[in-house]
Amino acid sequence: MVTEDTLTSKEQNFYTIEQVASRTGFTKRTLRYYEEVGLLPPTDRTEGNYRRYSEADILRLERIKNLRDLLGFSLTDIRKLLEAEDERGQIKVAYRHETEDLAKVAQLDRADELIRVQIYLIEQKLAGLEQMRATLLANLERHELKRKELLAHIDKEIIKS
Repeated sequence: MVTEDTLTSKEQNFYTIEQVASRTGFTKRTLRYYEEVGLLPPTDRTEGNYRRYSEADILRLERIKNLRDLLGFSLTDIRKLLEAEDERGQIKVAYRHETEDLAKVAQLDRADELIRVQIYLIEQKLAGLEQMRATLLANLERHELKRKELLAHIDKEIIKS
């Protein structure tokens, strides 16, 4: 079923920028920016040159939002993670069609390189979070020591009086 704002082409629904903004919580400006900086592949266009987004575009935007908001990745790191995922997807398709074992090994090697890039980005994020956690735990320890000193001082004052 096609609504007034939903565009269809060969059984695939396409959505206007307004619909995508509403569905994802991104502003129209952000959607355009993400396309400009390469986080979102260039969208299809209508004959009137209006952007139209696919369901795959919306899923990618939701992935970007999770990486940014829930996991705290920078847009640069998100782009690297998504580029690696995209290339791994291409390798997966090529691997299925490849008949030569040596070529398959090379594809697996490249996929592994991409996975290592992704792991490195995740490990950097984890190290930063662990450092932040360690700092906060040290603060709690210092507060507990200070609290004990203050309570001991209060007890001495009570005993004196």
